[in-house]
Amino acid sequence: MIINHKYKFIFLKTSKTAGTSIEIALSKFCSPSDVVTPIYVDDEKVRSDLGYQGPANYLIPFERYTRAELAQALVRRQRLRFKNHSPARYIRQYIDPEIWNTYFKFTVERNPWDKVVSKYYWDSLGKPDLPISQWVAEGHGSRINGYDIYSIDGEVCADRILRYENLGTELQEVTEALGLPEALQLPRAKGNYRADRRHYREILGEAERRKVAVVYAREIALMEFQF
Repeated sequence: MIINHKYKFIFLKTSKTAGTSIEIALSKFCSPSDVVTPIYVDDEKVRSDLGYQGPANYLIPFERYTRAELAQALVRRQRLRFKNHSPARYIRQYIDPEIWNTYFKFTVERNPWDKVVSKYYWDSLGKPDLPISQWVAEGHGSRINGYDIYSIDGEVCADRILRYENLGTELQEVTEALGLPEALQLPRAKGNYRADRRHYREILGEAERRKVAVVYAREIALMEFQF
């Protein structure tokens, strides 16, 4: 998750949507005054090697705490913080309302059936222990960050939701809209563990199709995804 003050944008990071690669690319245009959340160690090294802005200002200022939160923080000796998949509701709660209301908020969404297949291989590091039919039936693919990241009380709050399937073109449009000085160059982040490159329709059966359709009904309706 990134809050950039120079270019006035908030990047809401969903899962299995090239979010880390986008986050690293956007870091090039960030400064120490921006909010940049930490990522995995290996990916942080990629960002550092590129010379881009690393984690900054992700600890939430004490003045944003409620009295109860401050008391808890003192007892636990643990600060509240922004994380890379912080949902919109959480972000809005802890930043200046003017920033939330005026900055351009964007995110990326992906066809849920494709996203579930991607998560299946990611969770198993490319060597699944369970058939995907059993994995889906047991609910392992039912909690991939998406709609709840870019909505509040069921209402979408992102100004733009980019389609993963058309990411290059749509990122270029956002780059131009934000006035970034150059196109985003996406590094490869979070190594690719998926050896099976078949289309998700060839991997998922009818039972999996139906379950994903129920679990991700909001994303499917919003983006008009098709199996």
